[in-house]
Amino acid sequence: MTKAEKDLLNSFDSIIYKIKYEPDIALILGSGLGNFADNIEDKTIIEYKDIPDFPVSTVSGHEGRYIVGKLFDKKIIVMQGRVHYYEGYPMDKVVMPVRLMKLLGAKTLILTNAAGGINESFYPGTLMAIKDHITSFVPSPLIGENPGTLGVRFPDMSTVYDKELIRLLHDISNEMCIELKDGVYLQTTGPNYETPAEINMYKALGADAVGMSTACEAMAANHMGMKIAGISCITNMAAGISKTALNHEEVKETADKISENFSGLVKEFIKRIK
Repeated sequence: MTKAEKDLLNSFDSIIYKIKYEPDIALILGSGLGNFADNIEDKTIIEYKDIPDFPVSTVSGHEGRYIVGKLFDKKIIVMQGRVHYYEGYPMDKVVMPVRLMKLLGAKTLILTNAAGGINESFYPGTLMAIKDHITSFVPSPLIGENPGTLGVRFPDMSTVYDKELIRLLHDISNEMCIELKDGVYLQTTGPNYETPAEINMYKALGADAVGMSTACEAMAANHMGMKIAGISCITNMAAGISKTALNHEEVKETADKISENFSGLVKEFIKRIK
């Protein structure tokens, strides 16, 4: 058994007895959805710092806790605050929270994030359903010895994001009159924003949006057989496209402005997932 697998099972053993429900759906809250957890009923809150061998969020605005409870008739586990590679954790620790949610029972994963827009038809406040991703600029979370209990050695990545879930997202967004684009998301290591030359390269590769999380989590979830949906909130246009210098306050400000639509879309999505 690998150390990563031992740490994962140790974390699992420490919290399985604390939760009331075996979750059906896992949700990772990105910028703009920090208050979404207020909707969860009959909830149990588990702080990351209280879970042995578990990574702790260090980024401002990321609470760093699991919330397990019910939303509508669905049993749900929510990550309020994710872990990023740029925080200094190895990639197996970055994806450990996703793997733990799968071990606890979740079969569907909803990923949300704040991202920079590369596609020039986007604008700050655009919501984008992730149809594919590019992870060539970050280490794969699957590098190293492969625990057979988690997934196969060479997992297929041709359909990471479930087409039926994407279709459902569009059906709901049309009904709610919320504009939802489709696009390819590219993950970088961060924490620095990209240079204009890098953005030009990513655009040539086919990326519509760029960020510092999410794709590695999707890889780990796909490896474990989860169904995955991803939604990016375009909080700023990327370097060279934006005419102003990039800063984290702009990201948070735009995320707050779009949060009502973003939250409404995700709530209705969870309500309708089979």
